[in-house]
Amino acid sequence: MGFHDSSSWLLLFLAWFLSYGCLLAADGATTVMVSNISKVEDAQNFHIYYGQTFKVIKNAMDGKSYLLIQSNSKMAARTKYCTSRIKSFIIPLSNYSVDTDFFPVSFFELLGLLGNMKGMTSNSVASGCVLKLFEEGQIDVINKTEPQQFAQFAAHFVSNKDQPESCNFAKFSPLDEETPLQRAEWIKFLGAFANLENRANQVYKMVKDNYLCLTKVATNKENRFKPIVAWMLYDNGKWSFTKEGYKLKFVVDAGGENIDGSMSKISYDVSNPDDLESLHAILCTVDVVIDETYVSDPVGYNQSTFLQNINVEDDSCFAFVTKQSLWRYDKRVQNLTTLDWFNSAISQPQLVLADLIEIFFPTGNYNTTFFRNIAKGEGIISIGATMCDRDSLIPLEPTVPTCG
Repeated sequence: MGFHDSSSWLLLFLAWFLSYGCLLAADGATTVMVSNISKVEDAQNFHIYYGQTFKVIKNAMDGKSYLLIQSNSKMAARTKYCTSRIKSFIIPLSNYSVDTDFFPVSFFELLGLLGNMKGMTSNSVASGCVLKLFEEGQIDVINKTEPQQFAQFAAHFVSNKDQPESCNFAKFSPLDEETPLQRAEWIKFLGAFANLENRANQVYKMVKDNYLCLTKVATNKENRFKPIVAWMLYDNGKWSFTKEGYKLKFVVDAGGENIDGSMSKISYDVSNPDDLESLHAILCTVDVVIDETYVSDPVGYNQSTFLQNINVEDDSCFAFVTKQSLWRYDKRVQNLTTLDWFNSAISQPQLVLADLIEIFFPTGNYNTTFFRNIAKGEGIISIGATMCDRDSLIPLEPTVPTCG
């Protein structure tokens, strides 16, 4: 069939799918030709439905349905869609490319799909193994201003919702989920494109089980009073407190308490005496600060930089200073600009949770993965190709911190 089928045929197809195809996944009783099935448990913004020789992923973030057709089916040879609401892909994908802007390539590593990654929009990526493949010539950098170049790939994955799309573009949107586990479950989205549902299910179960176990550990560690935590950032002379849902959830799950939303307004201008006084008053109630300020040189950003930005001379009332609990999540960074926080921290939130538990209830026996303590002068770890000390073509196993 052509790219533009009649709307009536599409309606008939979708009606048949909803009445018959969806039941295949719902009751599990009918034999399907796909080798395995993923059921979305926690994520809110995508769902997967199974037919006998196809799958449909409905992506709530771009309103599209991705029709994934098994390569050995008759449908693969005669069906192709590229409409405003439906796109088709032949699976398993023979190859793919990635728009690397804030794209968590770690999901591909956990699935063992780096061998099929043949293009990316830049070499600014927080993965030693991707960088190694790039240096070996296995992955090419494609100029994103020339979108026709992406036509050579079976799929091009993007995370920017506003990016113009071609027929083989698929939007991958874990960053739009509200909780850490919802974001991590998007591994099932990618797994469906490669018939790797079993692997995706296995990885997500390991991540989720460890995350929930660590949450119970944090509950047992709670003191009489939970530490009060502030995520905050400085931009153009103004401070603001972060209210992103997944970050607030991390704090609660790690046994901490977020600053009361009623205490803080949208922003505080440090050049305004009233704003500055209000900001200092709030900070005097905080036990742990996570400074999210973007800087071009994280190596040079330290506690003195932070105190200068909050325009304070006497820091004696700041518990997070006296207890040395001032943190940033830029510990692992590639080329001083690309943070692993936007990569591995999304696919493996159990490591973030383990970090925060150590930050809130210090033992001194655990080295954090993503956070560095600038109150103690902790530096960064530079990510490079030499850090890839494994076979990058096999699946990466999730890191499971000790829980108990």
